[in-house]
Amino acid sequence: MEKREYTLKEFIQEAAEDPNENDFFELEKPAMLEINMNNQTIMAKAGSMVAYIGNIDFKREGMLSKGLGGLLKKAISGEGTSLMFARGSGKLYLADEGKKVKIIKLQNEAIFVNGNDVLALEESISNEIKMLKSVAGMMSGGLFQVRLAGSGYIAITTHGEPILLRVTPGQPVFTDPNATVAWSENLSPKIKTNLTFGSFIGRGSGESFQLEFAGEGWVLVQPYEEVKYAQKS
Repeated sequence: MEKREYTLKEFIQEAAEDPNENDFFELEKPAMLEINMNNQTIMAKAGSMVAYIGNIDFKREGMLSKGLGGLLKKAISGEGTSLMFARGSGKLYLADEGKKVKIIKLQNEAIFVNGNDVLALEESISNEIKMLKSVAGMMSGGLFQVRLAGSGYIAITTHGEPILLRVTPGQPVFTDPNATVAWSENLSPKIKTNLTFGSFIGRGSGESFQLEFAGEGWVLVQPYEEVKYAQKS
């Protein structure tokens, strides 16, 4: 049972960061990422810094994957598409609207992540945007995916506790695009449209579509819709 009240001493003890943990990327709290930097550079979602200790400089870098800024500014609303560089030494604390943070260490591997769910990555990790263009007109903000590849730490965020679904040959998985967080490198989602289903559940657009993942791999979904469907005029 969750504790409902604390003495001030108890609150300070529970909420304080743990000085004994000093991994590069570290989960300080379920929704708080701590990055222990030693003359290092990381990339993080712009606006995600909540605190830092030490000598760390920040630089706004525009969009993920330089060169696609024009396309993305038209396709995506809000600040969640921009990255910032953080350089220096000290402790950096990142968070994104209370979403849960998951740390993954890639070892010469790649995964796809919904662009809005990328919180931070080591400088050594490459990022490449791939837009699901056929979806862009249906959703306010569109849908873009980022391929993160290489060796090093990445941190992604989810609303609530996600579930990983296995995709096996002959057994595709269908997901709501807005609830889809990440998937394995070898999967390429396809759009599946179902007009009557959209009308039945009362979407504003009167049109529903899902992502179809076929082959062999996995897809991570969250119990939340990240972006609502665009209203059709």
